[in-house]
Amino acid sequence: MNFDRKILEKARALERFSEKELFKALGIKLKSERDQCRHALKRLVEGGELVREKKGARFAVAEKTGLIKGRVDGNRHGFAFIIREDGREDIFVPARGLHGAMHGDLVLCKLTRGGGRSAEGEVVSVLERGTDTIVGTYLYAHGYGFVEPDDTRYYKDIFIPQEARGGARHGQKVVAKITNYPDYRKNPEGKITEILGEAGSIEADILSIIRSYDLYEEFERSTLRAAARVPKSVFEDELTGREDFREEIVITIDGEDAKDLDDAISISKEGEDFILGVHIADVAHYVEGGSPLDSEALRRGTSVYFPDRVFPMLPRELSNGICSLHPGVDRLTLSVIMRVNTEGQVAASKIVKSVIRSKARMTYSSVQKILDGDERERGKYPHLLEAIELMRQLAEVLISKRGRRGSIDFDLPECKVILDEGGNVLDIVPYPRGMSNRIIEEFMILANETVAETFYKKQLPFVYRIHEEPSLEKLLAFKTLLKSLGYMLKNGSHPSPSDFSMLLAEIEGRPEYPIINKVMLRTMMKARYSPDCTGHFGLASKHYCHFTSPIRRYPDLMIHRIITRAMDGDPRLRQERMFGLVREVSLRSSERERVAEESEREIDDYYKARFMEKRIGEEYEGVISGVTDFGIFVELPNTVEGMVRIENLPPDTYKHDKELYLLKGKRHTFRLGEKVRVKVDFADARTRRINFVLV
Repeated sequence: MNFDRKILEKARALERFSEKELFKALGIKLKSERDQCRHALKRLVEGGELVREKKGARFAVAEKTGLIKGRVDGNRHGFAFIIREDGREDIFVPARGLHGAMHGDLVLCKLTRGGGRSAEGEVVSVLERGTDTIVGTYLYAHGYGFVEPDDTRYYKDIFIPQEARGGARHGQKVVAKITNYPDYRKNPEGKITEILGEAGSIEADILSIIRSYDLYEEFERSTLRAAARVPKSVFEDELTGREDFREEIVITIDGEDAKDLDDAISISKEGEDFILGVHIADVAHYVEGGSPLDSEALRRGTSVYFPDRVFPMLPRELSNGICSLHPGVDRLTLSVIMRVNTEGQVAASKIVKSVIRSKARMTYSSVQKILDGDERERGKYPHLLEAIELMRQLAEVLISKRGRRGSIDFDLPECKVILDEGGNVLDIVPYPRGMSNRIIEEFMILANETVAETFYKKQLPFVYRIHEEPSLEKLLAFKTLLKSLGYMLKNGSHPSPSDFSMLLAEIEGRPEYPIINKVMLRTMMKARYSPDCTGHFGLASKHYCHFTSPIRRYPDLMIHRIITRAMDGDPRLRQERMFGLVREVSLRSSERERVAEESEREIDDYYKARFMEKRIGEEYEGVISGVTDFGIFVELPNTVEGMVRIENLPPDTYKHDKELYLLKGKRHTFRLGEKVRVKVDFADARTRRINFVLV
């Protein structure tokens, strides 16, 4: 019996109830079931779904008591807002009403005044602490030590007793673990667990950002011991039951500095059809479910990539070693073999356990030179020229097919931060995205779709990659903008991906393209992982998953494990526990993906600000990338973004139009997507702030 769901159903009908009344309502008589029910009650109270009355032993559904569940969004001035889980208007909480709750905490609160946008409340209970570690600067004076948080949303300093300072000196960047949480009168208390370096140094600044996201390069000792026991090469007895592709032309194509090579491809033709093989490292063979390696991989969720370092999901013995598809050595893989016709349709496919021996470790730049006819590069790889040409042909077929079905391609610029050995920024350059990149993108998309569709038909528990259609609210705002520019989105409140794609094709090359492209992207929902296959709106795909990167993404590893168990006929796959595990993995992986993206973005912003610190007074062409009531944001071609504050715009009486993305005055108007020329006025890497002035 799923007690959590059953209890909530009955609780909503009973409103207020005791344990005894609940047992009777559920028809529970066995002691084992009563114990399970009590555990479920405890979970629901801890999770804020139910409330236990202070006097007596009666329970009630939180929402029936007027309590509201949400996350605390702190402010440096001491007050906060509760971001409601139900998506309704935020609730203002003054400092006196926080009662020890901190930024990021999950809380129950009650309204004390007003409603809607003017709602004010106070915290009733803290359900879950958002963090137990704070990154900041250690300050020591008059016999007292404090850590001043870098994130000003934690508005109270952390008191550090003398015996808990861990050797930290005044002015150093540190990590402090909270040992006692605050109340209204007292500051939180903690101890210093790590000294990051002197404030202002590049390494201390970078580590401060990384630790604020609770990211650590070092693995647990049990994980490292398990990694050390993993074989360094493939043994003959591991090949039993595997399809042998070692004699075929199988190659990897990755960036120059990639070390975890988890996907390889092979291609041939039979008549008019292409036979495409996508071979993915069989990481699940080495990482057993529930093992120390698996537990830490789930905790990390994904590898995180910074300009000067990588925080891998798996120890390097696996990610750069036995699981990496290096050339000239045997590697265990899961292969998707697809017969693809000239329309890009998969006429037949199979998923098999396999073994490969890569014939070459190719890079995007090298393959692009071959495709562009560079004779010197073509002379290095005469044995691969036919296969690379077939890859181009098939990629063009697949690009055309996705275009016909309405897949949306925003083609957003990406840039790479280039550093010297000391961490100083040498340059910020655009990532090239040629046909060599598109080949891998298209082949991986096709493999992911094929695997997802195969397992959807099997009706087994699975981790899908889903992307829901835009919300009605965002659609209406987007359509208002389009109307002001003289355009229209077809099919009213339920446009298809094809409608968006056709609009982009219609306006390509026109002055309005940048603004419409940017706002369209902001209109889209964020892709996430889910146990339910609801399709991928952006790709216009009914079935989609992430199967192709098990070295660096946990959902892919989980999918590999499901595929292997299905091949082995494991009956545990259909047990209730497996469906629960898939749901947990989906939620956890989506959360860790957000952390990785936010930390990568913040590190990039740090380096971009540091790059601009040495360019004060220089002029650049840029595009307005954001419009607010206090100024405009301008993005340069190298993706550096800065603000022109409203006081630095031409004198005028400005009004911000949120719907039309305008800052409009009587004489001057600034619109999202317009080109402007700016001069660098201020840059500070520590705060990640860059200010421009208009030229």
